[in-house]
Amino acid sequence: MGLRFEELDWQDTPMGEVSLRRRVEPTLGVDVYEVKLGDEYLMSSLFTVAEVELARLGLAEVAAPSADVLVGGLGLGYTAAAVLEDERVRSLTVVEAVSQVIDWQARELLPDTRGLASDRRTRLVHGDFFGLVADGAGVGAGAPERYDAILLDIDHTPRHVLHPSHASFYTESGLGALRPLLVPGGVFALWSDDPPDEQFMQVLTGVFARASAHIVSFANPLTGGESSNTVYVAKV
Repeated sequence: MGLRFEELDWQDTPMGEVSLRRRVEPTLGVDVYEVKLGDEYLMSSLFTVAEVELARLGLAEVAAPSADVLVGGLGLGYTAAAVLEDERVRSLTVVEAVSQVIDWQARELLPDTRGLASDRRTRLVHGDFFGLVADGAGVGAGAPERYDAILLDIDHTPRHVLHPSHASFYTESGLGALRPLLVPGGVFALWSDDPPDEQFMQVLTGVFARASAHIVSFANPLTGGESSNTVYVAKV
């Protein structure tokens, strides 16, 4: 630990002001890395259990001996790093809308996910995940045309999106545009900050052969209690 508070980066982006900061959490005496969009907290290294479980639960449904994985949203890198822990992963493509977030990995500002960008399997792409899916054009040259697993962690929930343009993705037509990017038997998994949403489950089962919602619980040192997120897993 060093300074009690340090702003590591701040950039003005099309989505607003994005900042990365490191602070000492006094209740635990540990360094915590946080990302803010304007005044809104997006993510924290204090709460990463569900981000890791997004990768593990999604990949657990992949039957192939080797896998090409697409992640929508880089964030602090915990989902992508967990993907690389699976020895079956042949390639990892991560699409991130904010170039500065990719730059944090290139500069190795985040100690827990250091080495993510330099892994030979990793391809970090600056782009709009939702736009790429809607256009059906794929990620670009050098990336797989279809994936064994697509893992998404961009919006807070299917209802609470970071930008209004994202909302159409969480419909049958929006998810229907994603399905051709998956191989037969491929898996789509999604992180959400809310409890399981029955209406969204109906959307998933309208597009995929089967779907499930997993509640991921974890200790919350700030409240002294327990918090939870949801990971949806759907299979072609």
